[in-house]
Amino acid sequence: MAEAGKPKPAFFLAVLLVVGGLVGMAFWRCNAKPSTSGAVSAGSDQIDINDIKKNAGPNGSGQTAEATDDKGSPTSTKEYTFEAASRLPEVVGAGDYKKLGTPRIVRFAVNTWAGWAPIILANQGSKPKKVWKDAKGGDFQLELVLSDNPVAMRDAFAQGSTHIGWATVDMLPILIQSGLNKDARTMPRVFQQVDWSNGGDGVVVRDSIKNVTDLRGKTVALAQNSPSHFFLLNMLLNGGVQPSEVKMKFTPDAFQAAAAFNADKSIVGCVSWAPDIYNLTKPGMGNKLLISTGTANKLIADVWYARADFARDNPEIIEGIVRGILDATEELKTDVNKPKVAELMDEFYGLPKGTAKDMLGDAHWTNFAENKDFFLNQNNPTNFERTYTTAFLLYKAIRAVDSKVPFDQIMDFSVIKKLSADPKYAAQTNDYEYKFTPVSNLEVNVESAILTKTVTIQFFPNSNDIFKKVPGANGAPEHFYDPNVENTVEDVAKLAGQFGAARIQISGHTDGSMKNMADETLVRELSLRRANAVKEALVNKPYSMQPNQFVTAGYGWDKPADPKDPDNHAKNRRVEVKVVPAEAQ
Repeated sequence: MAEAGKPKPAFFLAVLLVVGGLVGMAFWRCNAKPSTSGAVSAGSDQIDINDIKKNAGPNGSGQTAEATDDKGSPTSTKEYTFEAASRLPEVVGAGDYKKLGTPRIVRFAVNTWAGWAPIILANQGSKPKKVWKDAKGGDFQLELVLSDNPVAMRDAFAQGSTHIGWATVDMLPILIQSGLNKDARTMPRVFQQVDWSNGGDGVVVRDSIKNVTDLRGKTVALAQNSPSHFFLLNMLLNGGVQPSEVKMKFTPDAFQAAAAFNADKSIVGCVSWAPDIYNLTKPGMGNKLLISTGTANKLIADVWYARADFARDNPEIIEGIVRGILDATEELKTDVNKPKVAELMDEFYGLPKGTAKDMLGDAHWTNFAENKDFFLNQNNPTNFERTYTTAFLLYKAIRAVDSKVPFDQIMDFSVIKKLSADPKYAAQTNDYEYKFTPVSNLEVNVESAILTKTVTIQFFPNSNDIFKKVPGANGAPEHFYDPNVENTVEDVAKLAGQFGAARIQISGHTDGSMKNMADETLVRELSLRRANAVKEALVNKPYSMQPNQFVTAGYGWDKPADPKDPDNHAKNRRVEVKVVPAEAQ
């Protein structure tokens, strides 16, 4: 017997993947003025992850460990069963936006970012010159409007002078509550993901900082209310660090965050984007890139959305835009079109000649298959629903928002679903899956892990069955011994999905209740089986994640969660998840 003790009440701790941002919205891909600057703390309120987690469970009816998905897809596909039109709120009244005129000209807002390369290529620049075709063969044109300041972009969208806006998904809960929900006609309808940030932003630290935990009590510079803020909060909470434990020096934008870090040695880290994250980590500078979206490659998703009244009145145009961007995404797979779009971006963005060429690798443009996985696949751990819902829960916890617009009242997947019947798109496959080679736990340098997430599953003593059921009291139906285990597994799936280019070590641990009595070999075997049970739940349906992304280890009772309290059996009967960047392996 490896452990002793009677079954205890289910206990569970899971760190929610989070995103950050407040109402000011001075986002990292722009030069907007922040709502606050100077050295300030992240706030004195501790975010209660368990309280948030009560409302962050999986959508659907439970999960069990099933056979591996032989299709080789990143997740087991289970599409939403409802029609988008049945959930989207009715839009009443005449459209309140700038009339398209003759010819029909649609105003589409974008920001200075590599992700918009497909639409810039498709439109042959920013001016309304190229003639696009809508779903019925009618002509229309696009005028791309450079709107780096998200507040100004939101206001123009609300006033109807632009018909289509841009956002990262983590922006949406605040963007909606900050004004767009006041009129049903201005509610966003999100139709398409254009990219994942793919190395364009990251956290730069001094060489003395080894992992996220080392940021406690230190100062980090970043742009407030931005994807930079989101990135840092996500890292901190997944590493078990409360935002209030880090001193945040807010700057007007990500460029100034990098400049502050470079000028002031008391600042140990900054969140910025290319090219600064690379300039700051040149040899001899004493800095390093702790993590970037090259590793956390499914964390920041860029999307576009239309006004609800415009989408209602012009569905054929919406479909034409989706098709045009998807087609240009395919065209950008060949190098012949990249120099052309780089020149167009330099001109449109007002950049020095040759600058945009170096920006192209900062984003991964999402094809049709990836859009389908993002919007329609209910089991995808990094889909639109999970990303949006997690963002809202964090914003609510820090009192930035107080009411939720459900994801299915802004996500309109009707065009993506329709295109599934078009062979040209249906034949596409997901191109954004990091391929892991098989390795053993000993081959992964876990000491280089950038964050460690503790996941406490209430294992039945001596058992590694995470989905173990026990009889209910007084004849009640049987239930999971740990009633929160489904949420726990989903939480680890979201972490592994967001850090899609990182190796994930899952380590199992046991309590020390039988120390000096049980065979230590049996204890280690039990802890390894517990780690493997978590892995199996991730690589089997519904998630069907890549088995080679994960390595497992069993440490028995050798590594108590708190060395000062080694006999805390409930805390020690746990699993730990370490994120190890590919470059550190």
